[in-house]
Order: sequence, then structure tokens, then C-alpha cells
Amino acid sequence: MKRKSLIAAAILILCLGLLAGCGSQEKEKAEAADGVKCQNGNMIGTVNEGVSSYKGIPYAKAPTGDLRWKAPQDPDDSDEDVDAFDYGYSAIQTEWFSEAASKREQSEDCLTLNVWTASPNSDEKKPVMVFFHGGAYGWGGSGDPLYDGQSFVKAHDDVILVTANYRIGIMGFIDFSSVEGGSDYGDAPNLGLLDHVQALKWVKENIAQFGGDPENVTIFGESAGGGTTSLMLAMDEAKGLFKRCISESGSAALTYSKEDCQELTKTILEVSGAKNMKELAALSEEELKKINAAEIDDEGTTVNDLTNMPQRDGKVLPESLEELYAAYEKGAGKDVDLMIGTNKNEWNYWIGEMAVGDEEENYEAFQGWMAERFAGDKEAMSKKDRKTVDEFISLQSDKEEPWKTVEFYNDIAFRVPACIEAANHAKAGGKTYMYYWTYPSAIERYGACHAVELSYVFNNLQDTSFTGENPNKELAAKVQEAWVNFAKTGDPSIEGADWPQYNGDTRQTMIIGEEWKVEKDPLSKQRELIETLIKYDIK
Repeated sequence: MKRKSLIAAAILILCLGLLAGCGSQEKEKAEAADGVKCQNGNMIGTVNEGVSSYKGIPYAKAPTGDLRWKAPQDPDDSDEDVDAFDYGYSAIQTEWFSEAASKREQSEDCLTLNVWTASPNSDEKKPVMVFFHGGAYGWGGSGDPLYDGQSFVKAHDDVILVTANYRIGIMGFIDFSSVEGGSDYGDAPNLGLLDHVQALKWVKENIAQFGGDPENVTIFGESAGGGTTSLMLAMDEAKGLFKRCISESGSAALTYSKEDCQELTKTILEVSGAKNMKELAALSEEELKKINAAEIDDEGTTVNDLTNMPQRDGKVLPESLEELYAAYEKGAGKDVDLMIGTNKNEWNYWIGEMAVGDEEENYEAFQGWMAERFAGDKEAMSKKDRKTVDEFISLQSDKEEPWKTVEFYNDIAFRVPACIEAANHAKAGGKTYMYYWTYPSAIERYGACHAVELSYVFNNLQDTSFTGENPNKELAAKVQEAWVNFAKTGDPSIEGADWPQYNGDTRQTMIIGEEWKVEKDPLSKQRELIETLIKYDIK
């Protein structure tokens, strides 16, 4: 990564020339950006249409060798030039069609972040927005074009955008407590979370050099990233590193118990043949990649498919979901402004994820999966709670199957946990806002599915993976204004849409759809029923 400045400049000129030769109009406009002096080097980036980008910046020492499965360490001090022309490696993961970052080169050495700013080396103290990607804690990365910050910062040059990688899957969320020598790897169940903290420490120490205000940092994320950003409020290690949080389609519910995490540990030992931590630590990176991609049944399930969520380990996080929710009520993160929300049709996203054939085949597979899963989850409940589920389904009289069942999962996995988190945060005195996204995708049957808002938030409307064709440009502008206003001031209100704070009494929620409007406690009866079932930890 490191070069002398003359060599770095020569390489940049060569790279830009090659890109221009490939006919990329956007890249043709790029030129060398001013170097930015950081704690661990002088970052050399590029500038395009007034936006300077610095990609692949290491925010920690490489978590390799003796640092494999260990908490992230501060990078070494340096005054050398660092090429920040392209995204760093994606974290180790199996390739998946809907995760663009999984198709990039992968490595254990993945702890990098990216900065977009219109004012490097200034003292403007702009608000900073730091994004953590989703991907079920086992996929994804900041190199996904969906998260590219060029268009966002070009449209909103009064903020700075940062996106960050973190360890996922077998490298980021794995419990070795049952393995000989595992006591030396006590942080392994939540390394991905600790990577978040380390990235935010780097931002705190260095973002002023890019024109940012280290005292006005907003973290935001979607899906798994919505879960991790929510969890940052409950982590002592993260205190003082950010001022605001936006959790999109994720909450504290996206966590595992210690027991939940054991299947992955057992499987990696079986597949690798390792008997202890010494043997696991001796595996090469290529061997780990092969182990991660190994199929473990006739259906093609891989080790990566068993990926854990952050663990309620009693160390980084409370041990039970009830204790985690209670932590917010007792004041964890109450000094952080919180905006949290979910989408109307979250679960419809998984129609495309079936990946068994064409649209109809995927839909048929989705229907079968829903029916089988619903039957199993309901069977595990008490007789009284099964009656509650029946009452919930009866409220869906305007729907046919599988949509009655789908609405149950929309609520129990996403919406109601977010409502609980928001209400508890507000009860503790935290400034809280809630949204409910109803604007649909143009893709048949997707509705307002999981991830549909991302192209709108990042101003990357050319990515129609979830929106479908012809996304609404006016909606995109309003969404970005609300997100940016929140980052600037802690209030997401925009012209024509006064956004009141949320609390457990009025539960005023901004509906983001064809029109923006505030509703008090939307789908209240559904919420009340599901709240009694949260104990089953269904997701």
C-alpha cells in the first residue's frame, strides 16, 4: 500500500490513463486529489467533479498472523504516502449474485474505509456520516457500487461520507469458547462490532483533516448494518465516538445467543479437521476460504451460510435479548439521537434470494419456504401464544397467502423490534425518530422490500437492483435531505414534512411513500400482539 509520493503520482497517472482508455467518462474526469495527512500516513486520493475520494484507507493493523481472530489494533504511526485510489479487499465470504462486494478480491486484511469530501485539508468541520453495510453478517462490503459516495457528496457537499468494511462470517462472528485454546480468543464472537468501534476511533482522530467535525458523527447502516449501528448504542466501547445513529431495517433483535453460535463452531472444526485453536490459527488464508465455501449437505449449504449474528456474550453485549432491550430503557445510548425504521414489505426481498430459477420459480420456492418456516416457528410456541399468532393472521383478512404469513415475519423480525428499541430509547430520554417506508419497488411482488431505500439514500439511482426501473428522483432528493438534516441537526424534518419525535405513548411515525405523512402508532394491534411473542427471538 505504501509508496513514495513521486511513485504514487506516477502510478495514479498511469491508472487514470488506463481507465480513460477503457472509455469510462466518469473516470476520465478524475485527477489526483490533495494528500491528506493522517495518523497512519499521507492519504493520496482522486478528485472527480469537485468531490475528493480516498479509498481503501487502513483503519487498523491487518488482522492476520498473530492478530487473526483478535480485537482490532491501532495502525502504526506513519508519515509515508498511502495510495487511496481504490477500495480495499472485501472480507472473506462466498460469492453471491446479489452481493456485489462478494465478487471483489477478498482477504483477511480487509479493515479499510473510504472517505468522500468536497473540502480536504480544510477546517470547515462538516457533519460526518459513517455507513456500515449489510449482508446478514456474512456477506457484503464497502466496495459495492450501491454504496459509492460520489453522487451523494456531489449533491450534498456540506457533509462528509465514510463507508467501512468489517470482518464478517467465520472471521468476524465466531465463538471459540468450546475449543481447546479458545480462552485466548474471547473477542471472536463480536469482532465485527469491535471493528466498527476501531473504524470510528480512526474517524474521530483523523476526519478533521478531511474537513469533518469529529464531534458531529452520525453512524448509519442497513440490515446487518442497521443491527450493528443499533448495538453501538449499547456498547461501552463505542461511547463518545458518534453523536447520532440511523438504523435502517435492523435493530438489537439481530443478535444470537451463545447457544445459537455453536453450530458454526462445530462445523468449522469438522470441515477443517482442526482439533484446537493452534491448528485453526495455522491454516492459511486460502485454506480458510476453501473451508468457508465448503458444502456441508446435499442442498449445497456452505459453511458461510451458517454465519452467526453478533453474540449476546455478557461481555460486549448483555446475555439475553430482554436485557439488551432493557439496556436502552435504562439509558444506554440515551445521549445519542436515534432515527430508526423499517420497510413495509421487508420479507419480500427473499423472493429474489431464492435463486432457484425464473421469477415464478423463485416465487413458488418462497411460498414453500414461508409455509414450512411458519409451521415450525408456530409449533415451537406455547398453546396460548399460538392463539396470539392466529389472531394476528386473522387481522390480515385483506390478504391471501403467502402474504398473511409474510406480514407476520415483517413485524416480528423487523418492525416491532425497532418499535421496542425506539420506545425504550425515548423512555430513557433519548431523542428518537421513527419511519415506516411504504414506497414500493417497481419489481413485481417486491413491494417496499428490504433494501429498497438504499439507492435513494445514496443517490445511486442507476442501481435498480431493488427499486426496479425508473426510481422516483423527487423521493430520492427528499430522503437524502431528511437523512442529511438529521446528521446536521438531529432533526430529520424537511420542507412539507415536519417530523415529530417518537415515544411509547404517541408513537408518531413518518410514513415515507407517495406522500410523506405522520401516523400515530401505525398497525397498533399488530404491534401489541407481536410484542408478546418477541421472547421467541424469531428472525
